[in-house]
Amino acid sequence: MSSGKILVAQGGGPTAVINQSMVGVVLEARRFRNVTRVYGAMHGVRGIVDEDFIDLTQETSHNLELVGKTPSSALGSTRDKPDMAYCQKIFEVLRAHEIEHFFYIGGNDSSDTVRIVSLEAQKAGYPLRCIHIPKTIDNDLVGNDHTPGFPSAARFVAQAFAGANLDNAALPGVYVGVVMGRHAGFLTAAAALGKKFPDDGPHLIYLPERTFVLEQFLADVKATYERYGRCVIAVSEGIHDASGEAIASLLSSDIERDAHGNVQLSGTGALADLLCDEIKSKLGIKRVRGDTFGYLQRSFIGCVSDVDQREAREVGEKAVQFAMWGERDGSVAIKRTGYYSVDYELVPLESVAGKTRTMEDIFISENGTDVTDAFRLYLRPLLGSGMPDAFRLRPAPVEKILGKK
Repeated sequence: MSSGKILVAQGGGPTAVINQSMVGVVLEARRFRNVTRVYGAMHGVRGIVDEDFIDLTQETSHNLELVGKTPSSALGSTRDKPDMAYCQKIFEVLRAHEIEHFFYIGGNDSSDTVRIVSLEAQKAGYPLRCIHIPKTIDNDLVGNDHTPGFPSAARFVAQAFAGANLDNAALPGVYVGVVMGRHAGFLTAAAALGKKFPDDGPHLIYLPERTFVLEQFLADVKATYERYGRCVIAVSEGIHDASGEAIASLLSSDIERDAHGNVQLSGTGALADLLCDEIKSKLGIKRVRGDTFGYLQRSFIGCVSDVDQREAREVGEKAVQFAMWGERDGSVAIKRTGYYSVDYELVPLESVAGKTRTMEDIFISENGTDVTDAFRLYLRPLLGSGMPDAFRLRPAPVEKILGKK
């Protein structure tokens, strides 16, 4: 006899719309008569192995709607990267609680966790339907046109660089903004959508899809500064040299590493400071400033794309529909149709799990320091409605009197 129990969890970095996906799962599941309980795991897979569950069946629809509009992970998240033994423990807990449907909202690693748990259930002959729901601000999930969380973060980045450009135009100098993205440059590239006039920044954009050469970078900055009297630069935290070594580690002897042994790129501020130091010392430009968009864009309240909100909700709803009416596990994927509309497909877990999408060549300019119109057309619909705009005075110069001599 069916237990009618389902479990939803959130993993990886929080986003502005990940709660919409969770709420989509809960509200859609409660529409099915065969669903008796909807559980939420606190802090992702860590909450599953610790059996730290809450009963979302008892939550009101009104409060769920309010939570859905709130950024960050309402259930809490985790950076645990489960191996086979960890996934086997997850399966044991799910079976003990008679969970029959498992929904995990997350990125690449989360999809791999769902894949392994699915295989464990199949080996044990246990009727567990496993569905991965896409989420990541990096936009690096294979098989998706874009990923929930990315549009809102991109909206923040575009607006932040538009503001940085206005500041830089008022007090000219060099500005370096470092944006999240270890392997994929989508989020850094979004800075280009903050431009309005031809001489607006960012004047230079550096992505991890292209090899970073410090000497060429300095030459680019010098040429841009001489042309405009200022220079705004967008840099991905994941820029690297020809060998794949992170520039941050090459320029600094004191580098942090995360729990997986990777160079700590996000939130340290090191790369921005190091590049600013290079510009000051090598080019002799005095006014050089740098910022690191470490975690700001992930859950920034009040800067959320309405398109992102809608699609994040729909991937949660579609996950439940695929689980209840389908006969296979999988990952929900967003497919673009027409100028701008989307459809949803359930793709095999193995086609997404552990893989990383990077920016396609068609989106990157030939010289590698800008994006193409194809990227602008790709991203603009995702940013949603109500994007702010910036304007300029049209100066009518007054003839000099004392300055004539």
